Amino acid sequence: MTTTPTTVPEKPDVLSAEFARDPHTYYKIMRDFYPVLHHEVSGYYFVSRYEDVARIYKDSVGFSNENYAFQMEPVIGKTVIQMGGREHAINRQLITPALRGNYLEELLPQVDELATEMIDKFRTAGRVDLAEDFTKWFPINVIVKMLDLPREDLPKFHEWYSSLMAFLANLTNDPEIHAWGMRTQQEYPAYILPIIAERRRNPGTDLISRLTQAEINDEQFSDEQIKALIGLLLIAGGETTDKSIASTLKYLIMHPEQLEAVRQDPSLATRALVETLRYHPPVQIILRTTTDDVEVAGTVIPVGSVVGCVNGAANRDERRFDDPDTYNIFRTDINIRQAFAGSADHIAFALGRHFCVGSLLAKREAETAINQILAAMPDIRFADGIEPTDAGLFTRGPESLIVEFTPAS
Repeated sequence: MTTTPTTVPEKPDVLSAEFARDPHTYYKIMRDFYPVLHHEVSGYYFVSRYEDVARIYKDSVGFSNENYAFQMEPVIGKTVIQMGGREHAINRQLITPALRGNYLEELLPQVDELATEMIDKFRTAGRVDLAEDFTKWFPINVIVKMLDLPREDLPKFHEWYSSLMAFLANLTNDPEIHAWGMRTQQEYPAYILPIIAERRRNPGTDLISRLTQAEINDEQFSDEQIKALIGLLLIAGGETTDKSIASTLKYLIMHPEQLEAVRQDPSLATRALVETLRYHPPVQIILRTTTDDVEVAGTVIPVGSVVGCVNGAANRDERRFDDPDTYNIFRTDINIRQAFAGSADHIAFALGRHFCVGSLLAKREAETAINQILAAMPDIRFADGIEPTDAGLFTRGPESLIVEFTPAS
């Protein structure tokens, strides 16, 4: 067991260059000495221990998702993740059939085909940046397929979701990032609303058409609501799945014995993904807002405060996980069967009622990507032996993932 040093280190600055290079060093300082860290520049309160973060996600009294009203709504509109009560329940019921169940089963063969098609382009290259040439685009390709939109518009979608992620994480109110978000506010609706209106008039089998026809208790989505939902899908289904896949491949390459185990038994790709979601979740921080004065870890957080739930810190809390700083796809303190449900042991998709409704789609995309990459690259390794570096505060993953391999003859 490690002992806590008696000297209290300086309070970490989440916006510092040092924090950006190695957040996990500072996450431990936060857990041990500043479990509720008030960041003066942003005014946010960052919570880092597993027990506290889990409580915030599950506690409907004292915390809300009102922060998305300024984080995302100005760009894409009001989405289900900022709703509460009956409004949230109805919207989630309308969305769920589109991302789980029969529709997901129908989509899965197309997910496999898309992965194969993309990998075929560099299968014989011997060297490739998997982040730039695969993981960055694969989830968007799936979303575009679901929406039945032109593939030549992929760069637009990537630009829009990149601006949304930057807008969401703009702690310093950078005017250029704000302006970028406002451009998306104009361009994205101008593109998608006419398509939604046409699918409502002439529905097909695509996701947009299904959403225009979805109905519960005589309630349907409006065109504006569908626009916002698709915007959310771009973020939740694009950026996060991209980083989940890239990080899993990175950590498997760093642990050759575990990589070989997955290669020999493709079903272990699920375990590898789940361990990545714990060890290095793609969404490092999710925000909530206090609806009352709330005490967390001995600190009273005032009503109306924005709280940063630091998933990346909570998932390596030694109070909850054994040997948390070790990447181990065979660990026994996570229940794999519930890893993609609201009762998950890891904290990567939030928990409780607001657990990510698209988690099963993300799971299947990642399993397909991991297994197809490993099959295509039997001796995959980091190019020039250089381990890729990560970047990002709210979402985090490899900036690039340049690998070398011997092409199959």
